[in-house]
Amino acid sequence: MSAEAQAEHRQPSLIAVVLLLTAVLSVLLIAFAWPSARSAPRDVPIAVVGSSQVVDQVKAGLEKAMPGGFEVTAVADRAAATEQIENRDVYGAIVLDPAQPEVLTASAGGPAIAQLLAQLATRLSPEHPAKVTDVVPLPADDPRGAGLAAGALPLVIGGIMTAAVLTMQIRSGKRRMIGAAGLAVTGGLALGAILQFWLGSFEGNYFANSGVIALSIAAISLTLLGLEWLFGTIGLGAGAAVMILLGNPLSGLATAPEMLPSGWGAFGQLLPPGAGGTALRSVSFFDGAGAGSAFVVLSAWLALGLFLCGLGAMRSQRFVHGRHEETPVTV
Repeated sequence: MSAEAQAEHRQPSLIAVVLLLTAVLSVLLIAFAWPSARSAPRDVPIAVVGSSQVVDQVKAGLEKAMPGGFEVTAVADRAAATEQIENRDVYGAIVLDPAQPEVLTASAGGPAIAQLLAQLATRLSPEHPAKVTDVVPLPADDPRGAGLAAGALPLVIGGIMTAAVLTMQIRSGKRRMIGAAGLAVTGGLALGAILQFWLGSFEGNYFANSGVIALSIAAISLTLLGLEWLFGTIGLGAGAAVMILLGNPLSGLATAPEMLPSGWGAFGQLLPPGAGGTALRSVSFFDGAGAGSAFVVLSAWLALGLFLCGLGAMRSQRFVHGRHEETPVTV
């Protein structure tokens, strides 16, 4: 058998390659299209102001119109409802004033839910159409929140790109970690400037917003660096796949976690893109209210990345002390 024939024999079959690529395309479509195609309200927390009898009627009406769609909390008055919205305890409120019904929304907390609540306003009282008040609106330059909705993918790509490029170009593990931290800072400042000063998608303190972005990029990139340090290309690829196929579509940035298929919205908040998006909304529009759990998740991923990198450094030292000629990464 000639050398050319032997080489061709060792190559994977054309059918196997085609089937593998078909499976990859199918997974990509499911990951990105399924959450959007099944988008609907699921236990969306809202407040209702009114007598107990009227509140019960609203609950029954909402359950009949959208089963399982809303989690209703009764509050004393409009001021209490507004406070809960600003604290991110609820997405909106219904004020059942006989003279002038009102629906309070917060488009900055989730434009899709704000739009849904605004539609409910037309059904409250045919005789007295409900007034719609956006308590925490999105910026005038980006009234649909498009910039923030599109922000999950750059966060993921930034983290993956950082880990991949540093892995290919830098041999020292310590320098890789320093590079990842440095790029997280510069990337956070750059993306924050674009979103806040050019696109007008953010409000609040620029450095606080940029800090959230930097923390998100660092959490992703250091975790992927640690996985590559320990498991090589397979570890980097598996980590990147989780962030792209799960973290990005389940982040809830385009709608809200409560609009995603049951259970998956909560799962997405346990990954860096979802937690980063929630923290960005809270810091930019709600003075940090409701960001506590998101920062815990981001900090946990950052700690995990540092831990994995530490294990990788210990492994590299064992290679050096064992006098192996080839080491995957130097300390």
